[in-house]
Amino acid sequence: MLSVLRHRTYRRLFTAQVVALVGTGLATVALSLLAYDIAGPAAGSVLGTALAIKMAAYVGLAPVISALAHRLPPRPLLVGADLIRASVACGLPFITDVWQIYVLIFALQAASASFTPTFQTLIPEVLPAEEDYIQALSLSRLAYDLEMLCSPVLAAALLSWITYDWLFTGTAAGFLASAALVLSAALPTASRGPAYDGLASGDPGFLRRATQGTRLFLTTPRLRALLALTLAVAAGGAMVMVNTIVYVRDHLSRATSDVPLALSAYGAGSILTALLLPRLLTRTSDRALMLPAAFTSAGLLLALAAATRFAPGGWAWPALLTAWAAFGATESLITTPTGRLVRRSAAPDTLNAAFAAQFSLSHGCWLLTYPLAGSLGTIAGLPVAALALGAVALGAALAGWRLWPAADPQRLTHVHTALDHGHPHLIGAHRAGEGWRHAHDYVIDDLHHR
Repeated sequence: MLSVLRHRTYRRLFTAQVVALVGTGLATVALSLLAYDIAGPAAGSVLGTALAIKMAAYVGLAPVISALAHRLPPRPLLVGADLIRASVACGLPFITDVWQIYVLIFALQAASASFTPTFQTLIPEVLPAEEDYIQALSLSRLAYDLEMLCSPVLAAALLSWITYDWLFTGTAAGFLASAALVLSAALPTASRGPAYDGLASGDPGFLRRATQGTRLFLTTPRLRALLALTLAVAAGGAMVMVNTIVYVRDHLSRATSDVPLALSAYGAGSILTALLLPRLLTRTSDRALMLPAAFTSAGLLLALAAATRFAPGGWAWPALLTAWAAFGATESLITTPTGRLVRRSAAPDTLNAAFAAQFSLSHGCWLLTYPLAGSLGTIAGLPVAALALGAVALGAALAGWRLWPAADPQRLTHVHTALDHGHPHLIGAHRAGEGWRHAHDYVIDDLHHR
């Protein structure tokens, strides 16, 4: 997997991603302590609202920012986003009211909603070879998992020497280092491919650009299935992220120190799977890996609901660690191949819009499952929360199975009915009834029907 780091541009981009993730992890710990200083016992409510603001920013702003920035080269977008995030991090230690936390978190996540889809779009351009791109996807997943495991440990070590407000300085330094690495990398410039030039007459308009990626997902069977599978994995992930502390402290009556151990099992399952995936993805189709993972997530939740109804015995703690590791594995099995699916389903000139839509829609799934896990766990109890999320995951897995054709060739044969003979896009097409039939491996807006 590490052989892909021989590519100089990708190595710098990946390093930028890693240092930005470390900075984000430090900010997460520091924000929790800051919220407690300001709100006291209501800190959980403050953090819950901040998390909801984060997801809402991702869902609402990623497609809008992508539409506004569609003609800009990637470098100023990435560097600008990093500078905004660094500025926000520098301002966090000086806030005194809860509403200020919400405003700055929104600004921080708005910048992230610009950075992440642009970064995802660059990787297949920097690494056009399929094998290299698969390795990069697994390496990126590994970076996210290691951040989840290592940032709290790093923060705890730093807090033995400094106060928590200095962690925000580390966050700002991470974003500034990311900006410097992006500036030093040789990035491809923004381009408009022949598919766009042939199909668009002038500027397609802001609204059309903003909804382009979403329409791509709604008109492509494999991407509709991807959205369903993302909901399945979000159901399991939300149960872990929201209710781990309740399972460990209340249900199992274990020490607070066991909470990070349970979360580490979740991360370890994801990491191990990410390490194995590059070899698996060269031998097995995405569908053959992702669909079973979604059904596994549903099965784990339903089994968890049943097990939680019994009084915990000596088996309960190792069973929880095993289940959490399995949840991590299913998440990695579904999220790691996502970039390859999006890449295969979008034209080069629509790739940014496609990744922006994937970023937005996937976080919409988490925006649904996070409050469901929290509210049901608090009001109705852990078994009901696990049962409800299991039902969500099972329904999503079944939808993914139904939406994703078993025969899903990379090149998609379709008929254009809205384009006239002689149109540049129809070179090599054949007459089919009232339209023109040809094949390629991506969807361009909604101008063809399959």
